[in-house]
Amino acid sequence: MNNKNQIEIIGNNHFSSNIKTPLREDAFVKTDEEKIENISYHFKKIMEEIGLDLMDDSLSGTPYRVAKMYVKELFYGLNPANKPKISTFDNKYAYKKMLVEQNITIDSACEHHFLPIIGYANVAYIPKSKVIGLSKINRLVDYYARRPQVQERLVLQILNDLQEILDTEDVIVSVTAKHLCVSSRGIKDQNSYTTSLEYGGKFANSETRNEFLKIITQQKL
Repeated sequence: MNNKNQIEIIGNNHFSSNIKTPLREDAFVKTDEEKIENISYHFKKIMEEIGLDLMDDSLSGTPYRVAKMYVKELFYGLNPANKPKISTFDNKYAYKKMLVEQNITIDSACEHHFLPIIGYANVAYIPKSKVIGLSKINRLVDYYARRPQVQERLVLQILNDLQEILDTEDVIVSVTAKHLCVSSRGIKDQNSYTTSLEYGGKFANSETRNEFLKIITQQKL
């Protein structure tokens, strides 16, 4: 087996050493503007290699648009400086039941082919001393989604961060998504979805976990 085939097989098997997104030590030495300039140059070369005429008005600005989209939008979650400020509040009402945030948009990209991962996340926690603003959960999910991802890593990153922020293990995260690397290439299955689930604390109890699953399955606005 040649080295290129081996690398492809390893990547397709979703092997990873830990749940952190693999980043170079110098990942943030360059400014966003420098990255956009460099990506624009290289994407122009890609377009030229596949035979496109960049003198055409429709294509001339594409390298810059793609580069800016990568740095400022699709992959802004790579930079820790862009992590949303997450404030917690005292649980003054002593609320001890499950709190669920449903159908949070997932707009990510597969790190193996850089094709979209589109779907939704459901997050629940059982408060102890802290609660969190509901919109902050959405922002945190979007932050971790906006990077080249593996779905199994995504749910773990969201789970671990919320457990630390809320100072409780009682958190559960599910993600259901369509992977365009499955639907538009390879097997080209247009209808399949992937669901991943991670949890801790009281959600290890099947009764509590099933309550969450029942809520996200049945309650639609």
